[in-house]
Amino acid sequence: MNPRLDALHPYPFERLRRLMAEAQTPNVALAPINLSIGEPKHAAPACVEAAITANLSGLSGYPPTKGDPRLREAIAAWLGWRYSIPTLDADTQVLPALGSREALFAFAQTVIDPNADSLVVCPNPFYQIYEGAALLAGATPYFLNADPARDFDCDWGSVPEAVWARTSLLFVCSPGNPAGNVMALESWRQIFELSDRHGFVIAADECYSEIYLDESNPPLGALQAARRLGRNDYRNLVSFGSLSKRSNVPGMRSGYVAGDANLIGKFLLYRTYHGSALSPVMSAASIAAWTDEAHVRDNRQLYREKFDAVVPILQPVLDVTRPQASFYLWARTKGSDTAFARDLFGQKAVTVLPGSFLAREAHGINPGEGRIRIALVAPIAQCVEAAHRIADFARSYA
Repeated sequence: MNPRLDALHPYPFERLRRLMAEAQTPNVALAPINLSIGEPKHAAPACVEAAITANLSGLSGYPPTKGDPRLREAIAAWLGWRYSIPTLDADTQVLPALGSREALFAFAQTVIDPNADSLVVCPNPFYQIYEGAALLAGATPYFLNADPARDFDCDWGSVPEAVWARTSLLFVCSPGNPAGNVMALESWRQIFELSDRHGFVIAADECYSEIYLDESNPPLGALQAARRLGRNDYRNLVSFGSLSKRSNVPGMRSGYVAGDANLIGKFLLYRTYHGSALSPVMSAASIAAWTDEAHVRDNRQLYREKFDAVVPILQPVLDVTRPQASFYLWARTKGSDTAFARDLFGQKAVTVLPGSFLAREAHGINPGEGRIRIALVAPIAQCVEAAHRIADFARSYA
């Protein structure tokens, strides 16, 4: 067996299941409401469903590893439109992927030399795939704690030069999970300069890029930041996007990788052996999704309505603010986040995710401790009902 498997930590939702098993039996008079998992629950767009049914004949053919050229072109066109950048070369700078999760993991296996004693710098809290990808690629994660004083951005300048010198890969997530923060241009300038100095690759996870609350102010993207700073070749930068959150189709497993043509070429070589090709059926459905913005605007509006309804209920009893983007609330709890989540479930039948499960202890603290992540993915009536239950619980929680 691969000994690196022993280094993997239990996934947050496995830890959550164990924690909930310790709770008292939930009040049977209350219908359970699960706000722990970031799984979109809004309806899939009609254009996607129509494309699937119209292209079922595609099941009879093997998909090309490089992806359908029409899909690559659709993604390149969307990136150009969304981020106000020149259209990427669909042949050399874009690859379809089986969602951003699969691509993020596989990309680490491509760029990390397992014999180089490499470090992978990750934000903390973080999406657990970053850590697992680093460990299984033979690298060591270095966690950089999110700073509430910086709106949960990281202090990139606090990382020792000796760490950057050993770094092969930097994961960034903007909009962030769990805080929904958006990286500013100056943060991008800083990490680009560090990358130029030390040669590491930047993997920009942008799966929440289309869930934002101000329709007039979409989040700055990695490729967009690079162009604004004169990095027109996107050197050492790759962005990862997905239809799962944008279009409410997590079951499609459809996303993209885009950026530095040299890195994309190496990643394509890896994927030729890895066997992660998007089926013709899902390619057709993905083209339909990337070329329609009406359903994405409607989706954002549904999330805005949830934030508008839920935040005023919670703010009197919890330290919580509306994020810039994503569908999460990153709320401070009274006391232990694990005890709060466990007892909330036991008394009010509402499931949330303890923040400490999303982070590791680093530099003397676990930056997720004392917080919970609330995913506003359920229908609005359930989100409002859950918010009232959480507020009632918080008022009496010691």
